[in-house]
Amino acid sequence: MKKFILLSLIILSGYAGQAQFLNREDSMIAGLNPGSSNVILSGYGEAKYSYNSNLETASINLTRAVVFVGYRFNNKISLLTEIEIEDAKVDGDGGELAFEQCLLKFDLNKNNYLLAGLFIPRIGIINENHLPNTFNGNDRHVVERMVIPSTWRELGIGYYGNTNKIPGLNWSLALMNGLNAEGITGGRGLRDARFEGRDASASNLALSAALLYYNSGLRIQASTYYGGTVGLTPRAADSLGLDSGPFGTPVSLNEINAQYSKKGFTLKALAAVCAIPDADKLNVAFASNAPESMFGYMAELGYNVLETSKWKEKQLILFARYESMDLMNKVPSNGIKDELYKQEYIIAGLTYLPIRNVAIKLDWKHVKTGDPNPALIFAPNPNEPAYEPVNNFYQLGFAYSF
Repeated sequence: MKKFILLSLIILSGYAGQAQFLNREDSMIAGLNPGSSNVILSGYGEAKYSYNSNLETASINLTRAVVFVGYRFNNKISLLTEIEIEDAKVDGDGGELAFEQCLLKFDLNKNNYLLAGLFIPRIGIINENHLPNTFNGNDRHVVERMVIPSTWRELGIGYYGNTNKIPGLNWSLALMNGLNAEGITGGRGLRDARFEGRDASASNLALSAALLYYNSGLRIQASTYYGGTVGLTPRAADSLGLDSGPFGTPVSLNEINAQYSKKGFTLKALAAVCAIPDADKLNVAFASNAPESMFGYMAELGYNVLETSKWKEKQLILFARYESMDLMNKVPSNGIKDELYKQEYIIAGLTYLPIRNVAIKLDWKHVKTGDPNPALIFAPNPNEPAYEPVNNFYQLGFAYSF
C-alpha cells in the first residue's frame, strides 16, 4: 500500500523531457546535422546548492562544465570530442578532467552510421542523453549512476541504424573493451570497473545492443550488455582463480525504459538488472565483497503548468520521481550483505526553463537506506555522528546547454 500511494503521488507530477524526444541520437552527435558548419562548438554545465538536514550543513558546487568540439571533414566523416571538468578544478583533493567522448563518425547513408573511438553506448536514458536541461532534479537518476554506471564510455566501434520500412525503429550494436574485475565492489557496483578510455585492456571484450522505438510522444528502449572483466594473461588469471579470455569472468546488464509525453504530461520509467555470476571468485581474488546481482527501477511523471498558458514558450515543470535499488541484492556465500545499499529515493520539485537551453531547478530529495552492516565498519571514528537511515536534502541549481 505504501508503494502504491507513493507511485500514485508520482503520477500527479511531471517531467520536462521534450528535448529528449527530439533527439534521435546522442545528445552531442545530434548537433552534427547535414548542411551545418564544418566546425561545431557546443557544451553544457550545471551547479547546485544542497542543504543536508541530518548534518545541518550546506554545500555549493559547480558539478560539471563540458565543452564539445566537432569537425566535419566531409559529408561522410566527422570528428566528435567532448571534454569535461567536474567540481570546478582538479587537484589533490578531487575534481576530474576527462574526455567523455572522442570518436570518428562515418555516415554510411542517411539511415546508418558507424562510430569508432571513445563513445557512449546506448544503455539507459541518462547515459546517452545527459544534457542537464533535459532531466528534472539537480542530480542525475540514482539508478542510472549506480546500477548503470553513467556516463559509461569505453573504446570500441558501434553501428547505429534505422529503417524507413518501420518508421521510428532504431537499433545499435557495439563492440568495446570490457571491464576491470578488480574494480567491481560491493556498494559501488561497476563504477570503479570502467576504464573510460585510459590504458584499457583489450584482451577482454564486451558487446552491447539496443532497440529504440519512437512513435509520436512515445519513446521505448531495451538494451543489453555482456562482457568479460579479466584482461590478464591466462597464467596470471589462473593464479587468482579467474577465467580470462574475451568474455571470461563475465558481467551482464539488461535494462528497459520508456517515456511518454502528451499535452504537458510526461511519464518516464526504467528498470535495470546486473548479474555478476563469478562474484565468489572475485571475492577470493580481491576481497572486494562483490555481489552476484543488483537491480534498480524508477518512475517519474509530471506536468508543465505553462502548457496551455500565454507563456507556453517557457516551461515550468512540477515533477516527482521514485527510485529504488539494491546494490547487494544477492551475495555469494563468501560475501557479506550490507543493507546500507538497499535504498529508496523520492525526488520532487520544480524545473523552470525560461528558454529551452537554460533550466533553474528546485528539488527536495528524500533518502531512505537500510542499516549498515557492523561487520563492514572497520576502525570507526568515535567522533562520527550516529548513522541515520533517513535523510532529506533541499537543493537549488541551474543548468544550461548550447
